[in-house]
Amino acid sequence: MAKQRMLQFVSVDKQMPAKREADDRAHDFLEIYGEFAEAKAEEQAGRCSQCGVPYCQSHCPLHNNIPDWLKLTAEGRLEEAYQVSQLTNTFPEICGRICPQDRLCEGNCVIEQSGHGTVTIGAVEKFITDTAWEKGWVQPIKPATERTESVGIIGAGPGGLAAADRLRRAGVQVTVYDRYDRAGGLLTYGIPGFKLEKDIVMRRNEQLEQSGVDFVLNCNIGEDISFDEIRKKHDAVLIATGVYQSRDLQAPGSGAHGIVRAIDYLTASNRKNFGDAVPEYDNGELNAEGRKVVVIGGGDTAMDCVRTAIRQGAKSVKCLYRRDRANMPGSQREVQNAEEEGVVFEWLTAPNGFVGEPVSGVMVQKMRLGAPDASGRQRPEVIEGADYVEEADLVIKALGFEPEELPSLWSQPQLEVTRWGTIKADFRSHQTSMPGVYAVGDIVRGASLVVWAIRDGREAADAMIEGFDTAAAAVAAE
Repeated sequence: MAKQRMLQFVSVDKQMPAKREADDRAHDFLEIYGEFAEAKAEEQAGRCSQCGVPYCQSHCPLHNNIPDWLKLTAEGRLEEAYQVSQLTNTFPEICGRICPQDRLCEGNCVIEQSGHGTVTIGAVEKFITDTAWEKGWVQPIKPATERTESVGIIGAGPGGLAAADRLRRAGVQVTVYDRYDRAGGLLTYGIPGFKLEKDIVMRRNEQLEQSGVDFVLNCNIGEDISFDEIRKKHDAVLIATGVYQSRDLQAPGSGAHGIVRAIDYLTASNRKNFGDAVPEYDNGELNAEGRKVVVIGGGDTAMDCVRTAIRQGAKSVKCLYRRDRANMPGSQREVQNAEEEGVVFEWLTAPNGFVGEPVSGVMVQKMRLGAPDASGRQRPEVIEGADYVEEADLVIKALGFEPEELPSLWSQPQLEVTRWGTIKADFRSHQTSMPGVYAVGDIVRGASLVVWAIRDGREAADAMIEGFDTAAAAVAAE
């Protein structure tokens, strides 16, 4: 029977088109293989060599027990595979979709290094967790004992939600405050739906709500409630706001209409897909349909923007990046997907200004790579006399994000920050300079990966619980 099913896989594989559809789900076994998805997952998992030194696991920020749940999947023991997976990862179905596996687990797979193609770890992780939801193995959290301690979490992104999950499992009372109308943060409004379907995020939000997490949404700290009020209401506070202040480009013409921030563009697209009223989308301000789009930047956010523009029906989409492809910070897999979908990359190019009102073009300087800078990367240098104008009527700035000035916004001058504006926190406990206040994710690390935020949130929750236990033991000993 297994042999027959595998033969059917070969037939399906040969029929797959070389170019992915716009709604690309290259690693979605359920979408591609349908009723044969389980066998395909078992096949991929069975390719794991069970090597003595699991580089896949050591290169995962969460140190997921990848070989163990691959082995269980290969044996058809999917429920056990899910249980092992969720022991170390709060949201495996999300990481399976959006983690840059080519830079982490899959890129360090021994089979990949030997030239035989990686085990599709992310696809298997996603499949077993989606199956767990389908089969009802994922249930609301029911702690064995409820505790009296409460934690206020500021920010409903991956770091904050991971901490909320961990705290509720220990019986701690949790309230999550967020400025948006839906929980999820970047997962909800920053990442496009073709990479992370929004029902997947909403499902997790609902699970946490059913588990006793109290969500206070549309809540701006410093306006609707003060930071001091939150501290008084809770035994500990976790700051997990992320970084949402966009880096800007100071150049002639940068204030022209038609030049927009990546976060605004992606948020409008996601809100539209939710069915919300989005005037800026409907009037064309944040809609790429029929337009010549230029995206400036080389990270994963830039890749989200170019691929979103393709789906919106842009006339053309180009991405300007000041270094070459090898030095691009974004996922190489994402770059390949974008190229297959029609995006043109202009390597070694940097904007020098904009023309038109509204914008009609980007003044571009050609670059070359010179001597390495302090980070070891070759520094881009301008090639004199090689300027030109790139036509565009929608320019999206995807230049990265910086932290907001939280000590000023929240009237907390004692909250220590680094020279970059990120919050200073202990790298193990995530304790800040303020007693009982912790911080995790991008607001500490700077713009980083979702998987790192999940790890930070879990660690901070464990540190809080340990602190509560220590305090309770001290009181009992008196």
